[in-house]
Amino acid sequence: MRFIASDRRWRPRGRIATTLVFVGIAVLLLPVADLRIAGHDPWAELGRMGQGLLAPDFSAIPSLSRAAALTVAFALCGVAAGALAGFLLAPLYGRGAVRALCVAARSIHELFWAILLMQVTGLSATTGILALAIPYAGIFAKVFSEYLDEADPRPAHAMPPGTGAISIFFFARLPLAIREFGTYTLYRLECGLRSSAVLGFVGLPTLGFELDTFFRQGMYGAVAAVLIVYYLLIATIRLWMRWPLAPAYVLAAAWVLSGLRTPPMAPGALMRFLGHDIVPAPLRNGSWGDPATWDSLGAWVGNLALDQALPGLAATLIVAQLAVILAGVVAVIGFPLLLRPVVGRLGVWFGHLGLVIGRSTPEYMLAYVMLQILGPSMLPAVIALGLHNGAIIAHLLGRQSQGIHAGLRPDASAGFDLYAWEILPRIHGNFLALCFYRWEIIVREAAIVGLLGIGTLGFYVGAAIQEIRVDRAVFLLLVTMAATIVIDMISRRSRASLGLTGASTRPALPTERDGRLPGYEGLD
Repeated sequence: MRFIASDRRWRPRGRIATTLVFVGIAVLLLPVADLRIAGHDPWAELGRMGQGLLAPDFSAIPSLSRAAALTVAFALCGVAAGALAGFLLAPLYGRGAVRALCVAARSIHELFWAILLMQVTGLSATTGILALAIPYAGIFAKVFSEYLDEADPRPAHAMPPGTGAISIFFFARLPLAIREFGTYTLYRLECGLRSSAVLGFVGLPTLGFELDTFFRQGMYGAVAAVLIVYYLLIATIRLWMRWPLAPAYVLAAAWVLSGLRTPPMAPGALMRFLGHDIVPAPLRNGSWGDPATWDSLGAWVGNLALDQALPGLAATLIVAQLAVILAGVVAVIGFPLLLRPVVGRLGVWFGHLGLVIGRSTPEYMLAYVMLQILGPSMLPAVIALGLHNGAIIAHLLGRQSQGIHAGLRPDASAGFDLYAWEILPRIHGNFLALCFYRWEIIVREAAIVGLLGIGTLGFYVGAAIQEIRVDRAVFLLLVTMAATIVIDMISRRSRASLGLTGASTRPALPTERDGRLPGYEGLD
């Protein structure tokens, strides 16, 4: 397909062609995708879950309260540490080495970071905090840098000659972006709560750990209680998270985590990890000056690539491609549910509720639930990633569509005609831009769901860790990182070729009043 960027008249055609190509690729992948329901009766399992969800069991309130407190504590400390690191890196983000470091950090999912860190710090508070802080630092650095670049440059240019770079930053650049910094940090805390809950699936005592435990025991009433507590945390965050109280919250969170008792790691765990565990086995066992050692390394890389990396990468990309299409379908169906002229007041209420649940439920948690219903195949991952990301895109498109509707004529049509003939054509560019943006994120998420037993890259990473072959896990994570970066590059170039670089893909941050954040319109 040829992208014509010089003539805007051809861009709508190019956008439609791009949509058809993406759908066509997904259709071609269907025969090789494992979408079977693996030996389960989904309706019977859904019935048992439904009975439990209708009768929440809060008898385990003490453990739920502790898990909820630790979920919030990990999120607060991880986001605070990531924000601080991102703040320090943001002025240097234009430098190639700093940018590469941040891209590498954020291209690996928090769960992968947690699995690696556990080899050094065990199931400790340090593991949970760093697993959030490292990828979030890369994200914060990128976003903070963009806010600084978009600020008015005239105050910096007006500074007296000879003024140091630090003075220019703190007195001329930072004051123009500090409000956006704070608002984005508060938004990122909601993402941190989702990530913190998911850390429970690798053993940290957050709400995800409770969910996993109750699911394994078939205690669906207790599962319902965990989900209710989780959704209450997300729904009330804008009520209890106020800027003046943020330092006190972080200190309280650090105090809560300091009481988390875990078995100590053996002395020298960090040096053993860096100097032994992550070094490929042929280099550990042979002399670096011996050509046979490097021949053995080549065979090691080749076998690992053919047996694990390539099959895992293929499965990851298949899941991601199908999930992108499903997310697009969910978004196209879902965003009009936020428009009162299309679905009415009651429809907006139900639509908003459904999209909030969809975008607030972590994709890993949703994939876990789908796995219990449908069995181990690609289908649970595709459904989970499609629903979660589709709800996010639908929410953003709904917000943008409300502005479009406000600008239409008073006698504009309503209902389906308004959606199909007025809003959908106008929103198509932003829809494609958001799908391209989520594509890179979905690839990262498709890799991580392999930890649940689905044959993506995460499956092979988890198997390598279980076999205490950390060198193999690191190699597979490097493949995951490379795939994510390549998809991101393709996404950015495609958006530019289709004239979508001006479309809204960054979180639309609301105005902060009285130290409280009234809402979130986030992307991840």
